[in-house]
This record gives sequence, structure tokens and C-alpha cells, in this order.
Amino acid sequence: MSTAPAISDRAARTASGYAALALALVILAVPAYLLIAVIRGTAGQDGSRVIAVLCILAVALIVRGLYVVQPNQSAVLLLFGAYTGTDGQPGLRWANPLASKRKVSRRLQTQEIPAIKVNDAAGNPIEIGAAVVWHVRDAAKAVLQVDDYAGFVRLQSETALRRIASTHPYDDWEEETAASAGRISLRDGGEQVTDELVQELRQRLERAGIEVVEARITHLAYAPEIAGAMLRRQQASAVVAARRTIVKGAVDLVDEALTGLREKAIEIDPERKAAMISNMLVVLVGDKDATPVINTGTLYS
Repeated sequence: MSTAPAISDRAARTASGYAALALALVILAVPAYLLIAVIRGTAGQDGSRVIAVLCILAVALIVRGLYVVQPNQSAVLLLFGAYTGTDGQPGLRWANPLASKRKVSRRLQTQEIPAIKVNDAAGNPIEIGAAVVWHVRDAAKAVLQVDDYAGFVRLQSETALRRIASTHPYDDWEEETAASAGRISLRDGGEQVTDELVQELRQRLERAGIEVVEARITHLAYAPEIAGAMLRRQQASAVVAARRTIVKGAVDLVDEALTGLREKAIEIDPERKAAMISNMLVVLVGDKDATPVINTGTLYS
């Protein structure tokens, strides 16, 4: 099966609309002159009538070919269904009056993707939304390669966002394994995740002549049905991380205390050293103020 060749922008054969408008005014002056001549009797009515009709038809054709192109806008010209070119020069323009002109804005546009529910790489349901900044780079492709390029952008943006969200975990709380080593999370990925989203969108929208300028994640959260459980897990992870830091610091302090005692040549028997270490760890790691106990005896009685 043969495929149609790809259509891309090429310059259309057009002219200045101001020159065409001036020509129309000049032609329109001919019937007015003939009317005056007929009234004065210096011209025949039949011949003047034919010339006037032809002039009016010529003016109508010229006016029909006029169109206005705004800044950052292009006009795609079609003649009997065949693409003849794209005119991107702003101002009053003129082209073949039989050709249809479809105007396409090249201005920056923003496509907002509302929060959608999708499973992340770990299988957890999450809600994610984004905003995509784009513009038409190739007007001919945007008009002739897809039926509705704005709807195409909307659909492909949502599809690309779903794919990116499904290839990354929401966060990296799980223990790193060989399968998950180096995997970027959605919450901490930052620029890398958005860069992946931009590249995915550019690949999908290039066929429609759309250029993606920027894409940003605007909403990211766990789905309501698991949000409470995930919040408790995050709180537990924070408590464990804090305890780990406290224990590490306490061990370092105990080691410094024992080193200081050795440097001052203060000898402590192993049993007293173990008791001192135990007491220091209890004081440093505990979440309540310690109550001192004065021992007036010995450890052996």
C-alpha cells in the first residue's frame, strides 16, 4: 500500500493586498466614467453596459482574493483540494480568489491537563496533572496531517503524561534493588522527569507540525483511597530516619567520651565501661529527660 507524501510548509504565490486593492479601485472607476459618458451621450449604452459588468466582475474577483494575516499567523492555501502553499507574511495579502484560505495561529498556547488517576511504576494509584506550552511550527502539517490539531495536542499530552507517570515511582521510599537502581521518582525527579515528558511530547506531536516549548507537572498526589496510609508511612519513615540520626550521633558521643578517658589515662574496668555506655546511650537516645541516680555503693554488692 502506497502512502501519501508528507506535507510541509512551502511559500505560496501571493501578492500585496494593498496593490490589489488599489487595482480594484482603478477598475471600479471605469464603470463610473462610462456612466457619466452615457449620460452625456458620448458613449453607447450597450457597449458601456458590457464593459461595466466585466469591470464589476473583475473587482469582485480581486476583492475575493483579499485576506488579512495577523502577526504570528499563517494562511494555508488550498486550490480545489490541492495544497498550494503557506503565506506567513503579515498584513493585507492577495492570492488566487478561487483558493480557500485557512488561518493558523503560531502564537504560544497552553494546554492544561487536569489531574488524572494513573498507577505509578510501583502500582500505587496517584493523581497527576501538567501544563504544556506549545505552538504551531508547521502550519501545513497542523491543518492537513490531522483533523483537529488542538484536540490532537490535548489527547497526546494526556497519553504522554500517563506513560511517564507509569514508568516512575511516586517516591523512592522502597529499598533500592537491582531492578530499581537509578530509577528517578516523580516527587524528586524534578527537571529530569519534565525533560522526559517534553521529549515524549515532541515525538508524538512532531507529525502534526507542533513544537513543544515547555511542560511542567502542576499536580502530584496519591489517590484519595491510599493517601491516608501513605501519609502514615511517610511519617513512620521520618521517625525512623530521625532515630537513626540520633543513634548515630549518640554512638559518636560515647566513642568520644571513651577516647577522652583513655587520653587522660583514666582506666575503667570492662563492667563499669559497659554500664557507662549503657547509661549514656539511654540518656542520649531517650526522648524524655533523664533522672540522675547517685550510686553510693559498688557494682559488686
